[in-house]
Amino acid sequence: QVALVESGGGLVQAGGSLRLSCTASGRTLSSYAMGWFRQAPGKEREFVAAISWSGGITYYADSVKGRFTISRDNAKNMVYLQMNSLKPEDTAVYYCAGSPDTYSGSHYSKYDYWGQGTQVTVSS
Repeated sequence: QVALVESGGGLVQAGGSLRLSCTASGRTLSSYAMGWFRQAPGKEREFVAAISWSGGITYYADSVKGRFTISRDNAKNMVYLQMNSLKPEDTAVYYCAGSPDTYSGSHYSKYDYWGQGTQVTVSS
């Protein structure tokens, strides 16, 4: 079992930036593909970004491409989501997800482990 923990959420004005972090309790993330998903009130969970275990492959939802960057530092056991040019429609709970595969892409069913989520609120 992998316990994922997100941090870095908060309240920011439109156009601002936040960096989300994800780490694992008691387990190394270096052999896991990772992803970020988000869920806004009344909406389904949606894919945001994914990264392969090595960091060599990244993939983004069209809605965040060019504004968000997913990265990982396996030596520090961390995965990040840098979010720039934030918009009110980015407001959601953001979840970190992990998969034992080398790369798992955009579908939530490919991920076995999930964090509790961190709230991101973007004011207009």
